[in-house]
Amino acid sequence: MNKYEVLKKYFGYETLREGQDELTESILNGQDVLGIMPTGAGKSLCYQIPALMLPGITIVVSPLISLMSDQVKALNQAGIHAAYINSSLSENQVQKALYNAKNGQYKIVYVAPERLETDRFLDFACTSTISMVTVDEAHCVSQWGQDFRPSYVRITNFIERLPRRPVVSAFTATATQRVKEDILCILKLTAPKVLITGFDRKNLFFKVEPVKGGTARLTMLLDYVKNHPCESGIIYCATRKNVETVWENLNREGIRAGKYHAGLTQEERRKFQNDFIYDETPVIVATNAFGMGIDKSNVRYVLHANMPQSLENYYQEAGRAGRDGEYAECILYYSPQDIMINRTLIENKGNNDQLTYEELKLLHENDEMRLNKITYYCRTHECLRHYILHYFGEPKSGRCENCGNCQANYTLLDVTAICQNIIQAIREQNQRYGRTVVLNTIQGRNLSKLKQLGLDQLQSYGICRDVENALLSASIDELELEEYIIPTKDKYAILKLSSTCGEILSGQKQIQIKQISGRDKKEETTSHLKRSDLLTGRGLDLFEHLRTVRLNLAREAAVAPYMICSDKTLTDMCIKLPFTKKELLQVSGIGENKYERFGEAFIAAIYEFTNGRKEIVHYQEAQSEPIKSKRTGKQEFHITDELEKQLLYEGTPTISEFVAKLNHLRDEKTTKALKTTVFTTMLRERGYIETEIVEDVRYSYVTPKGELLGISEDIRFSDRIGKYIILHYNENAQRFLVEWLKECGNLIDKQSFNV
Repeated sequence: MNKYEVLKKYFGYETLREGQDELTESILNGQDVLGIMPTGAGKSLCYQIPALMLPGITIVVSPLISLMSDQVKALNQAGIHAAYINSSLSENQVQKALYNAKNGQYKIVYVAPERLETDRFLDFACTSTISMVTVDEAHCVSQWGQDFRPSYVRITNFIERLPRRPVVSAFTATATQRVKEDILCILKLTAPKVLITGFDRKNLFFKVEPVKGGTARLTMLLDYVKNHPCESGIIYCATRKNVETVWENLNREGIRAGKYHAGLTQEERRKFQNDFIYDETPVIVATNAFGMGIDKSNVRYVLHANMPQSLENYYQEAGRAGRDGEYAECILYYSPQDIMINRTLIENKGNNDQLTYEELKLLHENDEMRLNKITYYCRTHECLRHYILHYFGEPKSGRCENCGNCQANYTLLDVTAICQNIIQAIREQNQRYGRTVVLNTIQGRNLSKLKQLGLDQLQSYGICRDVENALLSASIDELELEEYIIPTKDKYAILKLSSTCGEILSGQKQIQIKQISGRDKKEETTSHLKRSDLLTGRGLDLFEHLRTVRLNLAREAAVAPYMICSDKTLTDMCIKLPFTKKELLQVSGIGENKYERFGEAFIAAIYEFTNGRKEIVHYQEAQSEPIKSKRTGKQEFHITDELEKQLLYEGTPTISEFVAKLNHLRDEKTTKALKTTVFTTMLRERGYIETEIVEDVRYSYVTPKGELLGISEDIRFSDRIGKYIILHYNENAQRFLVEWLKECGNLIDKQSFNV
């Protein structure tokens, strides 16, 4: 079998995703690889497919027992024999697993890094044919990473002791440039194929909610969970105490929730985790001890009750939402108090006796640096997605339009004068104090400490007496974000000035901050459709029916429901309504083995639900009722003959101006606004216009076919992007657009036109 036949037979997919094709091909050609791919991008397939095709055994080094257990169960459900070796097994079980692997029963063996150094495992590896060693969660090899494990550094010792060097593959979801270089160096990858598919998770919506006080935070968390009653979610807390508080309040409100932290017994943790994975409880409240390697695909939200210690931790934890590629929300509830909590946690980290004093000091400094970066993330008013991507070495410009900051209404406020006063105060204080002392000084606070230090005698004392504390604090945040002020890495950070501060003092540099005045409730858009955007009410009923079928099958097989199939696969079943084996095998995620074990149950459930009729229960094809928006309850825009009579075809408007004219005809209370993308997508697909993206700027051009229709170009110039083109539409082109819209009737194909 070739790799695509393996993919379809065992995993149920027709094609590989971005990056998977190149990485699997490189491995099959005997080349080392490093794959840096976001959570949910399918890293495991990149080594599992070659493992099934290579002649010998693939050893997968994995950091957590739960990660190995889930992977092995999922492989077994797909009809692939695999095993894991870790401390959860008895010595007899380990011996039996190694014996079976050596005799060809297992193609893939998962192992903890510490196990590689044992005599028994070394003997097994040296007397077996090892085709590949895969290092999962490869960022654990780097001291610059957030999950450094000294045992990962010694993986190369194991590889070098093998009689023949196998292919070495490494995979991670979170790696800065420095971590990437460490992985390549420490694992000694030979002429590797390095592939970074990008860190962006387009289906995730990011948002930071500032909170004041624990009561407000708890209220916001409870309100969110109540408003998402049928969805699976994770709530992360910084401490065990916070976990218990949130968990108790959820249960007091009648919400079934689990909890997970190191203070629970192993049996309690296992029960709560299994209840969540098996969909017995929709919500789990946990410290960061929970989740690594949990491959539950239908998590629709991840809430952080406290700010994590780093962006690496946050992106990894938030990334547990939407692993099926469907829309999910990641919300971080931030309070300045979180900074002190995290500093305390960093200070109290257990010392690792395998590290020297200098190494421990370096790790502590790295922790402080990462804490500063995520603090800036919580305070910035810029695009949250682009901030994360920039941190991981993937800079983007503009706005993503799918995060809380991009959807906020804001005004720009010039704070240059305030920043000049802040810099002056830090200079007069000889850069010896932290944020609190600086703020108290420029506000002219009558404090004995300031008098003892003589700070009340400075020219900057009271210079910002009439400025609100929040605005002063936001100004310092902006100076830190743009690195005009650099906090030291001490426990109590001291504010230091960079060499570029003169630009602000001289007036060469203007500092502006965004003040959010509210959220834009008119159009909260996302590039990913929700299930309710794809399925009708009848379709959603069928989806819930199939979820129940899947849950019963999972209980019978003693596995998690998502191991039977993902929510995305169930949605595809609703769209395709398979009644035969051939039809079910066309559903994404259903392979031969899945069909043999579970296919008849799904087909029977669909046939019974529809009474054997091929109903249309999705928005791909015509239906009798207008689409309703789940978020607003409004109908989609459609135009009638009566409305068209009110439309004046005059001038040569741009597409935005023409759409504005159409929207002016609608009833705003009952009808959603029409978007320009409805027309531009159609025009592009039919060859009337062409678009291309150059340095993140989209340019549109008219084709000869578009010119005949009545579209013309107007060339303009801008200081920011240089030459650009505006397209205008004459009366003939306008009438064409309206006629096309009328032909669509009461339904606009939302998947094609992203309405």
